Amino acid sequence: MSDPFAFDHSRRSFLKSSAAIPSALVGAVTLELLSSHAFWAQDARGAAHARSSAQSGGYRALRVLSDASGRRILALPEGFDLVTFGVLGENLAGTKGTHARNADGMGAFAGPGGTVRLIRNHELRNAPDDFTHGVIGDERTRYDPKAMGGTTTLDYDPVLRRVVREFFSLNGTIVNCSGGLAYRDAGWLTCEESVGGAREGWGRKHGYTFLVPASIERAEPARPIVGMGRFSKEAAVADAATGIVYQTEDAGSTSGFYRYLPKDPVNLMAGGALQMLRVARRNQFDARERQVVGAEHRVEWVTIRDPDPDLESGAPSCFAQGHAQGAAFFHRLEGLFRAENGAMLFVSTTGGDVKSGEPDRSGFRTGYGQLWQYLPLGDSRGVLTLIYQSTSGALLDSPDNLCVTPRGGILFCEDDATADRDVHALAPELPEANRLVGLARGGQPFTFAVNLLNNSEFAGACFSPDGATLFVNVFGDDTHASGMTCAISGPWRDGAL
Repeated sequence: MSDPFAFDHSRRSFLKSSAAIPSALVGAVTLELLSSHAFWAQDARGAAHARSSAQSGGYRALRVLSDASGRRILALPEGFDLVTFGVLGENLAGTKGTHARNADGMGAFAGPGGTVRLIRNHELRNAPDDFTHGVIGDERTRYDPKAMGGTTTLDYDPVLRRVVREFFSLNGTIVNCSGGLAYRDAGWLTCEESVGGAREGWGRKHGYTFLVPASIERAEPARPIVGMGRFSKEAAVADAATGIVYQTEDAGSTSGFYRYLPKDPVNLMAGGALQMLRVARRNQFDARERQVVGAEHRVEWVTIRDPDPDLESGAPSCFAQGHAQGAAFFHRLEGLFRAENGAMLFVSTTGGDVKSGEPDRSGFRTGYGQLWQYLPLGDSRGVLTLIYQSTSGALLDSPDNLCVTPRGGILFCEDDATADRDVHALAPELPEANRLVGLARGGQPFTFAVNLLNNSEFAGACFSPDGATLFVNVFGDDTHASGMTCAISGPWRDGAL
């Protein structure tokens, strides 16, 4: 099929060249390519039209795909195929352990012998000392002896279409949610989405970022990068040119966007400065709702004086320190991905204009999700732009992890935890179907994949270095085979991804 959207050229050239576009035009160009959904969403056809045209983006109709065991796993466009591996509860090859639960964020690297090396997070929320379905690594490398989270490294052979080696590569952490690529793609930055400590029964403080080098062949002692801050972290991604690490905070309606200015981008342990985004001339800018798609906001940064606060003794959190200096706040910042022009794209999972339902503890009613872009324009300057905002759960509901595809497309992993009966025709038995949702060139969201196995979220979407294979996790629960990693290949150039 020919490419009706010419994405390989128009969108990819935009992502490469927009750094050279005058600031006043950045939002307009971004709006044209990614966010004309605002006009489409105002069409009188509304959500009903969204349902009927959900499968678009240039791909063919969805069909049900099963794994080697005959289980219905995903619905994917015709022409795509599926391989599953790293299944919860199954043996971890070459070890005495089994695959841990809650497969979340993930990064892909060039592995040994032509393999793709995946580093996969496990968002374990077990109680201290409860290692059920956890990362059971060497006690000598464990950060906290009471903690069971961490990462698994899996080497996938794209020719054999199977994993040829796998091992626990980080252990002793908790709630490893998402992360991102380190400077020069040297490894995976995995983040703890919890600031638990001694008062919660843990052996050490948590809320840190850890580096898992892509080159290691076994777990090394886990060391927190304390200078990058202690807060409820979701993702961390290094700027490919400068080594500055951007970080998202998932702390409900009081979440900030941060950056870490390392003294040495190769050695993040050498120290640096932690800063939080502030919108210029807009004290404590509330980005959660009533925002205009395409509007640009000049950005400055405020320094967090105590990046490792002693929360147990009442020290002000990183967010409180930044907010007191006028920093902006969002609602549940989660996925973070870098584009080729140096821009950082990040997701507010429940940001946007309000939907029906009960307010959260702060009194804020959640939205269906936002996509923001931060474009750096210098050491201390930049532009913040709202790229996309969902207006209906039928379009996109609670985006979590985010992927910018090798061809410049946008792909969201849904974590639909709302109770709005967001079912899908191919999975009518699931009350809240989760999808992989792409953005077409006109800004319309479209369904690329549906989780048919269970109600759990998609997570960890990332492409192999050659761009041929999409890897994504079905998060799962605490039951055998409820979570796994999927390898998806097919005619990507036919459509928007």
